Amino acid sequence: MADSFETPGPTFRPPEREDKQDWAQLASHLAEHDFALNLEPAPRQFVGGMGNLNFLLEMDGKTVVLRRPPAGPIPPGANDMRREHRILSRLWQAFPLAPRSYHFCDDESVLGAPFFIMEYREGRCIYEGLPDDLTGQGGPITEMLIGTLAELHAVDTDAIGLGDFGRPEGFLGRAVEGWAKRCSLSLDDNPPPVAGEIADWLRANLPPEQPPSLLHNDYKLNNFLVGYDGLAPIALLDWDQGTRGDPLFDFGTLLSYWIAPDDPEAMHFMGQMPTGSDPSFPDRRAVVELYGQLSGRNMSDVLFHRVIGMFKLAVIFLQLYARHRRGERLDGRLAELGGIGEDILDFTWEIAQARAF
Repeated sequence: MADSFETPGPTFRPPEREDKQDWAQLASHLAEHDFALNLEPAPRQFVGGMGNLNFLLEMDGKTVVLRRPPAGPIPPGANDMRREHRILSRLWQAFPLAPRSYHFCDDESVLGAPFFIMEYREGRCIYEGLPDDLTGQGGPITEMLIGTLAELHAVDTDAIGLGDFGRPEGFLGRAVEGWAKRCSLSLDDNPPPVAGEIADWLRANLPPEQPPSLLHNDYKLNNFLVGYDGLAPIALLDWDQGTRGDPLFDFGTLLSYWIAPDDPEAMHFMGQMPTGSDPSFPDRRAVVELYGQLSGRNMSDVLFHRVIGMFKLAVIFLQLYARHRRGERLDGRLAELGGIGEDILDFTWEIAQARAF
């Protein structure tokens, strides 16, 4: 988590703080698949990595990225390298912002976990603060984000070999039950009553599903790389939760990160996007209208997707807190995430009761 945005050029961990990998073993594995790994200079690990770990390598004379899960237990459905490789080995044909994946390995004897190697794209990543050259550009940033999401949801998955990807039928019902289960597991089967109330509300308000689209499933500004001299998008990253399902589920995820200045304090804690700090960004209702216009989709059931997006956000924070309780050495602020996640559950219930949006 950067304080604002990354400076030009990739930013790496100091060598002594890298998650060590057996690069000689990787070189041997790649040679068996007709790839040549250059170990001079040595691979470097990018900063970040509360989720997947990313390393810059040189393979076959090209700069590439190796991506693998963190050590330790993995939450159900998360950090799925096979899934991400399948998407990225095909999606680049129809959606140029998707980096191409070149190689996948599920043999854990190589690096201790499944991994894949993909195309490297260089750009800057914007978090909760805008760089000086983009201050006041909330409108164009919003148009880029929503327009790109509409383009993604319009991809013909049959044409790129992803027509059988995922299980879109019954997707929303499974999502409700899956996130309710994750919530319970992250709190040792003792979640606060409001979590059950939210899950029951979602069950009672389950809408008809729209025709399925390819979903990113963690769509937000800090999963984009943009140019150093403007807002031109260069890549959309982090596809390990991608699937096919109701496109408004993706949109609800984006709304959950669309922080408003008057949102509860818990919503500002992790600073995922700059929408709460720069007044040039439109509010969430205007974003709903814009997505409806650009996608041509019916937005009458958006409240359900707003609530499940918020429920998902709260549970993600609770899962991170559970990793802290297990003793994993991650960002020091994770000790606070139990209370933050529960506060977001309370805000989610306010949204479900139409006392907020």
